[in-house]
Formats: sequence, C-alpha cells, structure tokens
Amino acid sequence: MSYSPRLMSIFKMMTIFSRLVNNGGRSVFAATLVASVLMVSGAAQAVTLKIATVSPDGSGWMKVLRKSGKEIAERTDGRVKLKFYPGGVMGDDKAVMRKIRIGQLHGAVLTTGPLIPLYKDIQLFNLTMTFRDLDEVDYVRSKLDDTVLAGLEANGFTAFGFAEVGFAYAMGRESGTSIEHARTQKVWIPDGDVAAAQAVEAFGITPVPLAITDVLAGLQTGLINGVAVPPIGALALQWHTQLKTAVDLPLLYIYGMLAVSNKHFKKVADADKLIVREVLGAAVDQVNATSRNDHEQALAVLKKQGIKFSVPSPAETAEWVRYGEAANDSMVEEGLLGAELYGEVKELLAEYRANKAAAAN
Repeated sequence: MSYSPRLMSIFKMMTIFSRLVNNGGRSVFAATLVASVLMVSGAAQAVTLKIATVSPDGSGWMKVLRKSGKEIAERTDGRVKLKFYPGGVMGDDKAVMRKIRIGQLHGAVLTTGPLIPLYKDIQLFNLTMTFRDLDEVDYVRSKLDDTVLAGLEANGFTAFGFAEVGFAYAMGRESGTSIEHARTQKVWIPDGDVAAAQAVEAFGITPVPLAITDVLAGLQTGLINGVAVPPIGALALQWHTQLKTAVDLPLLYIYGMLAVSNKHFKKVADADKLIVREVLGAAVDQVNATSRNDHEQALAVLKKQGIKFSVPSPAETAEWVRYGEAANDSMVEEGLLGAELYGEVKELLAEYRANKAAAAN
C-alpha cells in the first residue's frame, strides 16, 4: 500500500512522538512540541476560492472551470476548492471588485478594465488600432505574456494566463465608416473605464458610460446607438438584435483572464499553489485555443443575420490608425500606460512586419 507524502510525514512525526513519550519522561517538552505540530496539521482547513464570472452556466468557460475545480479538489485532497458564481449574479465589474476587496469574493473572470487601476500595463495588448491581424497578436503575446502576468501578480492579483475573446469592431444602428460619422454617434464605453474614455475621446467622440448589464436596454431605448464589441460578445449579450452595421476594421484586441486576489491566494499552501497554477493555467490555455475558432464563427453568424460589415477606404483606415496611435501615445504621456512595455510592443510589431515584408519579396 502506498501513502501520500503528507501522510508519510505525519506517520514519521507520530513515531517520534511515541518514542519521546516512552523515554522516561526526559523529553516532555519535545513531545509537547511535536504534539502541537500534529494538532496544527490535523486542524488545517480547506481553502475555498470564490470566483465570479459573467459567463452563463453551461457555457464553454464554465464547463472548463467546473472540470478544473473538480480536478484541483481531487489533487489537493480537498484542501483547495473552487466555488463559482456564473451568469453575472455577483453584479458588474465594479461590484465584483468591491466584493473581492471586502473578501466576499476572491477572484473573477475579467477583461482588463477593472484591473487597470491596479496595474496599468494589463491593457498592453488591448490598445486602440495596434494590431492589424491575429498573427501580429500571436507574435507579440508570445514575447510579452509572461512579463505582463508577472506585473499583475506584483500588483495584487494572480492570473493564470490570457484567454482571447477576439477583435472588437465598431457596430451601430447607422451606417458609416469614417471617424466623422463616429463623432455623431452615441457610443458606449464601460462605466468607470478611464482608459476606454481616454481612447474614445482621443478620436473626438463623446462616450456614454454604462454598466455592461445596461447596454442592451441602452440600445433599445436609443440612449446609445454604437458599441465596440467582439462578435462573440455581441451574440452572447444579444446586442446584435439592436445593431445593423459594423466597420470592417479591427479596433482593439479583447482578452480575459481568471484572476485571484493575492490576499486570498496566499492562504493556499505552497505545494497546492503549484497544483492550482498548473490546472487553471491549462484551463485558460484551453479556452484561449478554442476562442479563435469561436471568434471566426461568431463573425460569420453576424453577417448571416444581416449585420453589414463595411470596409473603410484606405484614407479612412489611415485616419483611424493615426488617431489610434495618437491616443496610445497620449496615454503614455499622461501616465496611464507604461512607456517601456509599450515601446517593446511597437518594436516587436515593426520587427514582425519587416520580416513578413521580406518574406513576401
């Protein structure tokens, strides 16, 4: 019969304890000390990490997360458990972050917005008009994912990788592909997202801040008539039912992460942390791998359901890119984005594009 390392160590301590007790009473202090260690070991309680997500039960994210939670509980002999709150039942991002601060929750599946106040460079891959296609995203992420994750952990949250959502496109109820047209629209941004407000205002657009749970009603009532959203998000949140057109130009790359507050994660034993990191890292990688196909399928579904994707003219595209770069530079100047990592992104993109051009010739 084989025993776990934890049981073997307890057996060894019990043997030592027995010898000390039977040693003519000459080692009472040592025996008491070992007994105390045994009591502490036996009294160790399970840590339950409470995780919120807007993903509904039964979704791909939730299926992967529940399977991962079961594996973690089994591999840690019940010392670490995950409890999930799906479907947005814990409220919007602001409510979730507040509940994490007070300990009602311990983590969440999030996009970058709620974490920017803690670590500004978490939005590094989420900048306006930065990437032309997903191949560029893959190249930059392969170089900088670990750096950004380490930066987030140093600032209070442990994430287990990034899961792609896809490119966000400008979608609305009225047709138009120019920045001038966008300036006439009532465009939504997430409430409290300073970086999003900064980016939109750099284009000369006056944003309408709303909680994500209020966007559908906003579209229905005319409070807003434009959003920037990935296709899969437009479908999942039913926004596509209120939209008619889209600009066929990737505005920004959207990604999510499962992040747990260090304040609560540190309660997990070091050996169990390794298991949690391994299992949840694999889970996020799995979601990331399947998301690209989901993005392409969602894009096709939107087009099939009648949303017209209009391609901007070369001049309009150049103008969008110019304003996007200016918005990103302004964020660096105002301290909303780190200059060093942003500089690395630009260098990597220049390198990738030069190599691609050389290979084509």
